[in-house]
Amino acid sequence: MILTFGSFLALLAAGAPMVFVLGVAGALTLAITGQTPLVVVAQRLYNGLDSFPLLAIPFFVLAGLIMEQGGIARAMVGLATALVGWVRGSLFMVATVTATGLSAISGSGSADTAAISSILLPEMRKRGYDIDYAAAVVASAGSLGPIIPPSIIMVVLAMISDLSVGAMFLGGIIPGLIGAAGMMVGHWLYARREPERYADAEPFSAPRLWTAFVAALPALSMPIIVAGGIILGIVTPTEAAVLAVAVGILVGLFAYKELKLSQLPAMMLRAAGISSAVMIIIGTASIFSWLVAVQDVPRLISLWFEAHIGSAWTFLLAVNVLLLIVGMFMESISALLILMPVLMPVAIAMGIDPLHFGVVVAINLSIGLITPPYGICLFVASTVAKRSVMQISRVIWIPLIPLILMLLLSTYVPAVVLWLPRTLL
Repeated sequence: MILTFGSFLALLAAGAPMVFVLGVAGALTLAITGQTPLVVVAQRLYNGLDSFPLLAIPFFVLAGLIMEQGGIARAMVGLATALVGWVRGSLFMVATVTATGLSAISGSGSADTAAISSILLPEMRKRGYDIDYAAAVVASAGSLGPIIPPSIIMVVLAMISDLSVGAMFLGGIIPGLIGAAGMMVGHWLYARREPERYADAEPFSAPRLWTAFVAALPALSMPIIVAGGIILGIVTPTEAAVLAVAVGILVGLFAYKELKLSQLPAMMLRAAGISSAVMIIIGTASIFSWLVAVQDVPRLISLWFEAHIGSAWTFLLAVNVLLLIVGMFMESISALLILMPVLMPVAIAMGIDPLHFGVVVAINLSIGLITPPYGICLFVASTVAKRSVMQISRVIWIPLIPLILMLLLSTYVPAVVLWLPRTLL
């Protein structure tokens, strides 16, 4: 155990890529101890990827790229503008509402952030918005992607924890909506500080809303197919991801006519590249997690928690603090694959519902998408805004507060997470 975790921390400190940290730490342990043949490394690598639910990842990534290029994101922005454009600081609200809608398509926070950034940040700059806070708003809106279904993080988490993907998806809906509402309240309070600067609200117009709604109907068909198909049990999450791609292509080609067939090969290659980076980490992490399980680490940690913490309430608080810190320095999928095999058995031993715990972990790692220095959504938004991550980080705490409050509510009021799965499944 010392060799496994020692080599892991040494490689991590040396700045090695996470895929090598996980794979080499496991292989090195087996090679030095000599108790298990090295062929196990190849076997565990293959077994870690031999999973049907994982096929959803490349398709959800491709759906996100189609959403960005095919006019779907633009239609959702138009609907959100008609819906909340009358509120002070209207573009802040539009970003959050649009992200909530796009989250039901792509399952990726970075994809949602990229789509919203490219459309809204130039307009925010044109209207004289504080560009640092505008980028923080877009990045935090993108963090809803892995909370509101479908979610790539939840697909991976369900796979390694033997949970229902559909139940995980349902468990994220209410926390995601609470987080979106909380952020919108925060944006409104921020805009009130400079009423003249953000007094660009347009009067509410029912005809305008209806026109925008009709224009967005093809785009809205995607979340209905993805989320509705899974909830009703018509399709599996993987099949829903394939349907999202198919519908996205049809909508982009024939409804909005912004997608061209010539763009598809490049988009598929980009989706394959993004997905392969996630997949190889999943494969090497299975080696590491297998070693952790074989060495009985979860039971040892469970005994330590029972001896020193005792209550499930305190354990959940400790896990929240741990994951929020980890999310600042580690990519979410990597953190998930390393920590869940250790933490889930402890949570179950303490009487915590595994579905509730899984959704809480997913929320934590989604918040990690906007916590510096690693937050990937911050990097995406800062690139489009042409500002540094540190400049945006100075104001990211404003939208971070409602997300933390939503996390605490989801943690200590399990019904927030469990009501929908127990009602519909």
